[in-house]
Order: sequence, then C-alpha cells, then structure tokens
Amino acid sequence: MERPDVDELVPPDRTLMGPGPSEVHPRVLRAAGTPLVGHLDPAFVEIMDEVQDLLRYVFRTDNQWTIPVSGTGSASMEAAIGNLTEPGDTVLVPGNGYFGERMAEMVRRAGGDVVTVEAPWGEPLDPADVADAFDQHQPDLFGFVHAETSTGALQPDVPELTGIAHDHDALVIADTVTSLGGVELRVDEWNVDVAYAGPQKCLSCPPGASPLTLSDRAMDKVLTREEPVRSWYLDLSLLQEYWGEERAYHHTAPITNVYALREALRLVAEEGIEARWERHEHVASALKAGVEAMGLALNPEDDYWLPSLNAVRLPEGVDDGAVIDALLDDHGIEVAGGLGDLAGDVLRIGCMGHSARPTNVFALLAGLGDALETQGADVDPDAGLAAARRALAE
Repeated sequence: MERPDVDELVPPDRTLMGPGPSEVHPRVLRAAGTPLVGHLDPAFVEIMDEVQDLLRYVFRTDNQWTIPVSGTGSASMEAAIGNLTEPGDTVLVPGNGYFGERMAEMVRRAGGDVVTVEAPWGEPLDPADVADAFDQHQPDLFGFVHAETSTGALQPDVPELTGIAHDHDALVIADTVTSLGGVELRVDEWNVDVAYAGPQKCLSCPPGASPLTLSDRAMDKVLTREEPVRSWYLDLSLLQEYWGEERAYHHTAPITNVYALREALRLVAEEGIEARWERHEHVASALKAGVEAMGLALNPEDDYWLPSLNAVRLPEGVDDGAVIDALLDDHGIEVAGGLGDLAGDVLRIGCMGHSARPTNVFALLAGLGDALETQGADVDPDAGLAAARRALAE
C-alpha cells in the first residue's frame, strides 16, 4: 500500500444550528488543547471530582452516582438502560418519537420486554395514558424522553409521570440529551431515578464524555442484579470503582473530553443554571417568532414547544434536502431534516448552548428565507427578521 498524501486538517467554519452538535465555546476548545495527564494521575482525580460536582449542579441533584460516561450520548443512554434492565424485566417506553424507539431497541438487546405508551409524533405523553399502561402492564421500569430531538416536543408533567411510576414501584429513566443545560430540569425535585445526556447539545461541548446520574435506589438495582450487565465496558458496577472513592483502574478515560466537559460545565455554573434556561428560551423565542412571522409553523403546540430544538414545518412542495443544502452551501449554516414520521415535513433547527445567540438567529432566518424563496415558497423573510428583533427586545 502506498503512503497516503493527506493535507493538513482544515475543516469548514460552520454555523451549527442543527440538532447537534452545537457550536463549541472558545474556552472549551482551549481546555481540550491543554496537555494530557494520566487517567489515574492525582491531578486528574481532582478534575474528576470537580466534573462530578459540576454535573450535580447542572442536573440539579445530590446523587452520588453522577459521572461522565466515556462515549457519546448513546453510550450514556445504553449505560442507563442496559444496567437497569435485567432479562425478563418489563419496560414501558414512549412511542412518540425516534429516540423512544431507540430506547425500545436497547431494552430488547438487554433482554427486557418492551411495552409502549403511544402518542402522535410531536406530542408529549398523556399522564392518563401512562397510568393506564402501568395498570395494564405493571412495568419494572419506565423510560421517557424529556426533550424529543426528532420532533421538537418537550415533555411536561414530569413529576406526575414519575409519581405514577413510583406508585407502581417502578424506576424512571429520563432522556435529557437535548434538555440538560438548556431547558428546566430538576432531577431530585422531579423524582427522576436515572437521567442521561450528551455533551454536544445545550452544553456546547465536543462529544465523548456524556453525563449520567443515578439515584441510590437505581444504583442499588445495578449492584444487586442476578446476572451481570451484558456490556463490560458500560457496567456501572465496575465503573463505580473508577468514579467512586477507590479510583481503581477500569479503562483509560477520554482525558481531553473530560477537560472539555469540565470547562463547558464551568461556563454553565458561571452563567447560572436558571439564567441559562432563561437565555435559551429568550433567544429561541426570537427564532420561533421569526419563522412564524415569515409564514411558517412549528410542529409542536406552544404548550410543549422545546426551545432547544425547533421543528419547523415546511411549505407544501418544498424539498427539505434542497433547503438544507442551500443553507449549508450558500450560508455555511447547518440544520437537519425530519426523522421517522416527520421525514421530509420539517426542518430541525437547534438553538442550543453557544449557538443560542441573536446573531445566529438572524443569519438563520435570512438564509432560510433565501432558500425557501428560491423554491417558490410564499414566505416573508423581512417580516421574520423584524419579529425576531422585537422578540429579543422584550
């Protein structure tokens, strides 16, 4: 084989307004470029402690078992589901979006029996339907998606859902991938047993070290399983020896990713978690006002609109792929199309973390207006920009 002749790495400079990753803050990039130490070095052990404390702050929890899983958000998802699901367990999962379907697949691979509570894509679960599903199936675990990335719908009534589950002695697993650090989330107050997330959304951090938190009750289930977890790498009974008091070797942690996550979480703490929730809602409200004034509509109703991920319905006859390509090629802006039941019908526009800035909203609205007008859509980009400015001034 001949030696490859590869040029220096110079990736394009994009404005990231899709469902993730979001733009990374310059301070996070600098932290990722600092020198490595060993994963058991006393200096790194101190960093591990700091990351855990910062994660507890962002999750709004006092859970001891709060760690970054070495891997993308799907790794923390599989760690949560795979460790809590024992063969033969019945697990209730949502049927209202793509990531509920991924939950179901992970449950099956862990040996669990899947039952589903349904809702149309783009709508949240109805607590009455959840209660009926519990009465009918008596599940051991209940998983729900707090912020469904595929539909732009936020799940309200979380304390009501967790109350239903706990009344039936079931544990609750929450997908907070697109809400952690950007949308109100209170793990302890809402009685969520397990929550997992990804760092590349509202935390604006490169993927690679993914937040996970478990209550004592959830960790007790992990530590008293009759059969070992099917994944050695994601076995929390082993990982707790590394992230617990012992700091015993399990694997080589992604040191650079942990550095980056620490700085991203430090930015959240400096801003203040509640102020950060408010910033996301304020900037996303301008995006929402802009697309609506332009003549478009969002997929979810206002009552469960998800500020961090806006599913914008496309006019009839518009090619979503052409709009996505035009935004990327002509304006350097990344957005994404719909998934599953919404494929071809919506654009998924993120407003997360460092990307949730007024300049990005204005650039997106202007570029979107251009791309739609090119396809003959009846839209008013000027009205959209004016509405966004008014919303930001409020």
